[in-house]
Amino acid sequence: MTIDSSASPLIFGGAPTPRAALPHLPPLALYIHIPWCVRKCPYCDFNSHAASPVLPEEEYVDALLADLEQDLPAAYGRELSSIFFGGGTPSLFSAQALGRLLEGVKQRIAFAADIEITLEANPGTFEQEKFTAYRALGINRLSIGIQSFQEDKLKALGRIHNGDEAVRAADMARRAGFDNFNLDLMHGLPDQSLDDALGDLRQAIAMQPTHLSWYQLTLEPNTVFWNQPPTLPEDDTLWDIQEAGQALLAEHGYAQYEVSAYAQPGRAARHNLNYWSFGDFIGIGAGAHGKLSHPDGRIVRTWKTRLPKDYLNPAKSFKAGEKALADDELPFEFLMNALRLTEGVEAQLYPERTGLPLESLAEGRREAEQSGLLQVEPSRLAATPRGQLFLNDLLQKFLS
Repeated sequence: MTIDSSASPLIFGGAPTPRAALPHLPPLALYIHIPWCVRKCPYCDFNSHAASPVLPEEEYVDALLADLEQDLPAAYGRELSSIFFGGGTPSLFSAQALGRLLEGVKQRIAFAADIEITLEANPGTFEQEKFTAYRALGINRLSIGIQSFQEDKLKALGRIHNGDEAVRAADMARRAGFDNFNLDLMHGLPDQSLDDALGDLRQAIAMQPTHLSWYQLTLEPNTVFWNQPPTLPEDDTLWDIQEAGQALLAEHGYAQYEVSAYAQPGRAARHNLNYWSFGDFIGIGAGAHGKLSHPDGRIVRTWKTRLPKDYLNPAKSFKAGEKALADDELPFEFLMNALRLTEGVEAQLYPERTGLPLESLAEGRREAEQSGLLQVEPSRLAATPRGQLFLNDLLQKFLS
């Protein structure tokens, strides 16, 4: 992969003049994309690819570190508050490969003393020795892709694990020293009833994770399910599942803090909170996205070469493109993240993170409040319960 600094990325849009300088830069995170899976699930629209018998670990780690080197000038002097290994299935990589990668990252950019380092893992890839080694590397949080505990639902979703393996995965995580882990669970699955969905949720709660991501299956373009749609529950059933599930989670001490995120006290995902509060993040790896703020007020989104074979090709650039956000894009960009949080954000965060005055939201804010979608609270930007249900309608108020 070339690291020629003279390569010219594609630039689309951008403000004609810099906006106000930012009073201070937001927290900085690092997203690392590992694009390989054992096999592609029929509902998945992420940048993931079926793995060959032998993964190019060494070559990919080398490429990731070279990719990071190219992004570092825009983040000089800053430290990482969190790192997230996403995919794909990052747990397919050996502890040795991830250890070399983390050591290389730490040599190039400072880690916060309390850095959160999360690794996505699937139950079908769990091995006790491997996960004990992951914990020894400093990885201190797991996100385990359970999706369901029921055999027919797992089969319909194309998952490689069974319900027993899902339960064992959480036990292995604890034995490996992980006292902070998330379980990913889906609802609204093919032919799922209310009892099915609550049964899955009760099983997940019984495993005592510190965090639960509980979200509805949606059919996305460019997936098998989009082209061959399964039979999904009726809207009334979906509503019943949502209401009963949220009540069950609250009863067991899992507070909802985002559209699909529930956590025990003090266990919200810091990496994801940084996304939702319009923080900064470097994205490295095939198809990874990033967002960096600059002291002069520029805010730039980047995206990397998507296909692993191209990302690893020395004749091609890591960076596929970048875009400097224009002033009229920032209200929507900021709010599409912040309004996912059930408590919203302090209103003052908007000028701090965008460099624009709060008054630039005035017209959309007034319309959203009059529609009952946004709370009438001068010091906060937060959706009403109705606004959370109709988030797209709320965000439309802030499109230029």
